[in-house]
Amino acid sequence: MTFVPGLTLAHRFHDEVVAPLLARRLPRLRYAAGLLDGGSELLGLDTPRSTDHDWGPRTQLFVADAAEVAPVRAVLDAELPTEFLGWPTRFTGGPTVRLGVARADGERHGVSVDELGAWLRDRLGGDPQAGMTTADWLAAPTQRLAELTGGAVFHDGLDGALTAVRARLAWYPDDVWRHVLAAGWQRVGQVEHLAGRCAEVGDELGSRVVTATLARDLMRLGLLVHRRWPPYAKWLGTVFAALPVAAPVVDGLTTALGPDGWPRRQAGLVRALETVAAWTNDTGLAEPVDPAARPFHDRPFLVLRAERFTTALRAAITDPVLRDRPPVGAVDQYLDNVDVLTRPARARRVAAAVLPD
Repeated sequence: MTFVPGLTLAHRFHDEVVAPLLARRLPRLRYAAGLLDGGSELLGLDTPRSTDHDWGPRTQLFVADAAEVAPVRAVLDAELPTEFLGWPTRFTGGPTVRLGVARADGERHGVSVDELGAWLRDRLGGDPQAGMTTADWLAAPTQRLAELTGGAVFHDGLDGALTAVRARLAWYPDDVWRHVLAAGWQRVGQVEHLAGRCAEVGDELGSRVVTATLARDLMRLGLLVHRRWPPYAKWLGTVFAALPVAAPVVDGLTTALGPDGWPRRQAGLVRALETVAAWTNDTGLAEPVDPAARPFHDRPFLVLRAERFTTALRAAITDPVLRDRPPVGAVDQYLDNVDVLTRPARARRVAAAVLPD
């Protein structure tokens, strides 16, 4: 079988198989269709390696009324062809996160059917069709937002409801954006001086570990200042490096994480820090802050003093409640646990718990 990028395969599967089937069997059905549920293909990063699991013709269907779900599933279960473009449309084994509706015999296909609001609540813990509160934004992992706004819509017969949801989730409101960036710089400020101190006492491994932590935070910040949802670890470097302006940071972090000692590591780290700091100024979200590195008090380590950016961004927040909130940011800025971040109810409980009384 010839590899076909997942979004291309899914789009053709909808247009050439699913849509004609529904038009013939359920001609009055109003539905939306797309692929928004997860997988490398949503970011355009799938390769032939991706086909070794959960792979095949897939489409998500969304209906306006939960009562329509069962009849649509019944038609698909009975009449989907066994293959499309050489790829099987039905799979055996237990149900997985992404693929399909399992039958009693363990067979499943790659077309899901859901009421739109219920599916959104399952993915985010709330329905953004009703609007997004500050709490909603801060409880939403950026990986989920990347999935929901990535992928593709193949058909939107629900009066544009699916397209409107994706537009609403395209980016943070400015005040939330300021808060999230402030939290990102807060994390950097709490750690940036430690790499030099580790190196000073001969702990090269510890220095590299701290530098790697900073590299992750700087890449996430770099994507956030450029209005790109940071993906999870597998694709963070790939997506960051695709930014048209990423080269100085990629070069700096490559040097900082390389085999050389502390002087070269510091030089690369400083280059990356100063570049992302300048990008933050370029957003115009707050008063500009000098992006030049400086000594950490009287110690011989150069740092950005990143808390200066945190202070400036927080001062520019217009919502007094959000401005007074501790700069902990969005849930995936302080939590890195897949079993929480992929379960919206858990993520929302954690996000609520870190707020002030």
